[in-house]
Amino acid sequence: MRHPTDGVLRRLVDEPAGVAAADREHVASCPVCLSGLAVAQHDAADVDAALDVQFDVDVDAGWRRLSSTVSVEGRRGAGVAAPTRRRRAVLRSPVLAALGAVVLVTGAGVAAAADWLQIFKTEQVAPVTAPEADLIRLPELSDIGEVEIAERIDIRSVVDADAARKASGLTVPRVGELPQGVTGEPTYFVGAKASALFTFSAEKTARTIEAAGETLPPPPPGLDGSQFRFDAGPGLAAVWQEDRGIPAMIVARAVAPTVYSSGGVPFKTASDYLLSLPGLPDNVVSQLRSLAADVPTLPLFLSVEQLESSTEDVGGVPATVFTSREGTMAAVVWVADGELTAVAGSMSPDEVLSVARGLRWDR
Repeated sequence: MRHPTDGVLRRLVDEPAGVAAADREHVASCPVCLSGLAVAQHDAADVDAALDVQFDVDVDAGWRRLSSTVSVEGRRGAGVAAPTRRRRAVLRSPVLAALGAVVLVTGAGVAAAADWLQIFKTEQVAPVTAPEADLIRLPELSDIGEVEIAERIDIRSVVDADAARKASGLTVPRVGELPQGVTGEPTYFVGAKASALFTFSAEKTARTIEAAGETLPPPPPGLDGSQFRFDAGPGLAAVWQEDRGIPAMIVARAVAPTVYSSGGVPFKTASDYLLSLPGLPDNVVSQLRSLAADVPTLPLFLSVEQLESSTEDVGGVPATVFTSREGTMAAVVWVADGELTAVAGSMSPDEVLSVARGLRWDR
């Protein structure tokens, strides 16, 4: 008898009653299929964790749940967890990940010597795709400076759409037509603004580079000690639940990330220097350099082993669509009028795009 497909193995996890008795008996006695079933169970646990809306007020804890769908963790090892360093490549808080991205991305602006000056305001997002091994090589912000969380994300549920609007100051999503499998009314969540401060340290960067067997090039005058402040939010989310208590669909909106500087060097000088650091993967650097210089773009770092991505149009603006390779989840993210919006869930790319394009926003 042939081995059941990956889809059948996944159904054994989600809907065992829907799998034929012959397939269940085969899997129970087949070592190959049992190994595949373990992978399916691990993937299901990842998705459940990623879509767990019982948010903790701790930024890093919440990010770990979301990141399980976009991590570079290898999933074909029968559910064996990856080493800590591998997980560090993407399991960062959203504050640190986004700030690291915009510090590296090519942009325009000059930092004021005494006051905070806005140097980056997200106008669009774009995928930066790379193999897992290359994403692991990207440094943490804590490897090249000091990070201080000034305002942590505080996510809480609210009673209805009107309460979400009042608490966040944002318009509330109204879905024109729910996709198949998504029913009922959503639960609403709101999140406060988050803020973090990053201070570049030439000494700390030198130690990181030297530990990798490389030599740090001299930083441009004024960069050492320069500070960058990252702000994002507030935001809101509408969540539709499945019978099992996990979200079938999430529609979220937040004020897009903005970066300010109090340093004394032009932003492009700083970004060019950081992109020249030894050890950075060439393919990632080239993608970051190719982002539109005239349109501030927030990169979404994606592992090619785990996610497929494409660029589509939503409401006349470019949007990034990404899909898990096992086909269990899809999402679309875009920026318009200074606000970042996302639709995600256990759906196909066509379904999330249909929802995104049909959204209306109640004021």
